[in-house]
Amino acid sequence: MKLTVCGKGGSGKSTVTALLAKELARRGRRVLVVDSDESNYGLHRQLGLELPEDFTAYFGGKDAVLQNMLLSQFTHRFFKGEWQSSDIPEGYYSEKRGVRLVSGGKIHLANEGCSCPTNEVVKQFIKNLRLGPCEDALADMEAGIEHFGRGVDEAAELIIMVVEPSFESLRLSEKILALCRSINRPLLFVLNKVSGGEREDMLAAVADRELVAAILPADGVIRRAGLLGQELNCEYDAISALADRLLS
Repeated sequence: MKLTVCGKGGSGKSTVTALLAKELARRGRRVLVVDSDESNYGLHRQLGLELPEDFTAYFGGKDAVLQNMLLSQFTHRFFKGEWQSSDIPEGYYSEKRGVRLVSGGKIHLANEGCSCPTNEVVKQFIKNLRLGPCEDALADMEAGIEHFGRGVDEAAELIIMVVEPSFESLRLSEKILALCRSINRPLLFVLNKVSGGEREDMLAAVADRELVAAILPADGVIRRAGLLGQELNCEYDAISALADRLLS
């Protein structure tokens, strides 16, 4: 299954992506994680992997990709036919214990331009990706909803939104639900960093409580790992239940 994981900045998209990827891999699945967030340098650490070379560089780098996009009036195809995870060239992925990571690209320098080329490469890659038996792909999107505007999520079979206990995040759940319906893609919510009486408040305020597939508590282990840039090796019943639902 191809999934995109989205939400407000700081909601825990990368945390949920890493935990879910590891849970699926523990079940014998082969998991491809696509890092589509050009400003986040934490996902690879949470997975316990090295950050691979920008996938955009395989196509000549951001400037070359953008030039091809402009010259073709945004019709250039960077991927000719179907790709499998095994087709990703060496150096453009890192891998450990059943989880393979590819990164669309990061912002490395000031004034290097927008992330349009990176988004286009990621969109086409997900669209052309063919998964084999017992394979899953999870794309960790950039914060906000720009990826919907770029059409990246149309290549996914399911969208997961991570919702944190904040007014902004809960309101964003309404917008993302509307966007998913507009492109006819199913949506699930994961409530994250939930503590005390926040559970009922969040269930009452999220766009549709029937779509809540998992509730992750505020957790000191996750928080410390994020602070120190350490691998997440913890297991949670909520993530296990989410994996059950996805694989059923």
